[in-house]
Amino acid sequence: MDTTLVSASTIVWLAFAIGTVFGYAGSRSNFCTMGAVSDIVSMGDWTRMRMWALASAVAILGTASLQALGLFDASKSIYTSSRLIWLSHLVGGLCFGIGMTLASGCGSKTLIRIGGGNLKSIVVFVFVAIGASMTLRGLFGVWRVHYLDPVAIQLPHAQNMPAFLAAAGVEPGVALLLSAALAGGGLAAWALARREAWRANVLLGGLVIGATVIAGWYVTAHVGYVAEHPETLEEAFIATNSGRAESLTFVGPYAYTLELLQLWSDSSRTLTFGIASALGVIAGSAAHALVSRSFRIESFRDSGDLLRHMGGGLLMGFGGVTALGCTIGQGVTGLSTLALGAVLSTAAIITGSALTLKLQYWLMMRAD
Repeated sequence: MDTTLVSASTIVWLAFAIGTVFGYAGSRSNFCTMGAVSDIVSMGDWTRMRMWALASAVAILGTASLQALGLFDASKSIYTSSRLIWLSHLVGGLCFGIGMTLASGCGSKTLIRIGGGNLKSIVVFVFVAIGASMTLRGLFGVWRVHYLDPVAIQLPHAQNMPAFLAAAGVEPGVALLLSAALAGGGLAAWALARREAWRANVLLGGLVIGATVIAGWYVTAHVGYVAEHPETLEEAFIATNSGRAESLTFVGPYAYTLELLQLWSDSSRTLTFGIASALGVIAGSAAHALVSRSFRIESFRDSGDLLRHMGGGLLMGFGGVTALGCTIGQGVTGLSTLALGAVLSTAAIITGSALTLKLQYWLMMRAD
C-alpha cells in the first residue's frame, strides 16, 4: 500500500512538471488553436496552425515510438475503443469550438491566461468546470447518455489507423510504423513547408507541446502502471481519473479540480495526473509572465463580455466531455493515438470555431 501511495505522489509531481513546461512554452510561443483558426479566418495567416500541426506530428511520432518500445499501449486509453461514438464527437466538437471562440480561448489557453493575470479566464475556468461536471454526471450527462452516445458504429477492431491497416492484412508492428510515418510525417512536412514555420517561437511551441504529450503517456502508461494493484489484484494506472493511461487534456480536469476543492474532506478525492498537469500549466504560464514582465490584470469590458465568456465556458465544458477531449485532449493527445474519433472531434472543433468567428465578424461589420 505504501508503494502505491509513493507512486501516486510521484505521478502527481511529474504531471505538475509536465504541465509547467507546457504552460511556459505555450505562453512563450503564444500557442493557441483558437488563435490559429482566428488568424486564418481574419488574416489568412497559417503560421500558428502550422505550430499546432507540428505539435500533433511530434506527438504522433513520439507516441508511436513509445508503443514500438512497449512503453505504452494505445488500447488502454479512452481513444481507441472499437465503439465509435461519431455523433458525440461531432456535436461535442462543434459545441467546444463555438464555446472556445466565445470564451476567447480553449482549455489550455484559459489556464495560460490565468497564469498571466487574466481575471476573465478564472470565470471561464469555473464555468467550464461546471459544464464539464454536469456533462460527466449531471443534467447534461443524462442528455449525452440518452441522445448522443447511443448513436455509434461498432467496429470489428479498434478505431485507430494501425488497427484498420492490421485488419487489411498488414503486420501490426508494420501497421503502427506505417501509420505514424504517414500521419505524423505528413503533418510535419506540411507544418515545416513554409519559411515562417522555422521561426523560433513556432518551433518552440510545436516541439515542446508535442513532447509534453509524449511525456504524459510515458508517465501514466509506464511509470504509473501497476500490473497487479495490491488491493484489487488487477492492473491499474496510478493517479488517473479514468483508471486508464492518460496524457494532457484540459476539460475533465477542470471538473475534477472543482470537485476536489468542494469535497476536500472526502478522502476518495485526491490529486490526479489531470488536476496536477492543469495546475502546472498555470504555474508555468505565471513563471513566463513574471520573467517576461508581461503579467497584468485584465477584466471584462462590460456585461455582454461577461455573458459571452460564461456561455462559452459552459459550451466548452459540455463539448469537451462529450467529444472526449478539447483542442489538446483530442487535437494533440487523441491524434497521437491515430484514433478516428480524434479526427472527427478535431475537425468539428475547428469548424465550430471558424463558423463562430465568421458570424462575429459579420455582426461587427453590420454594426459598423
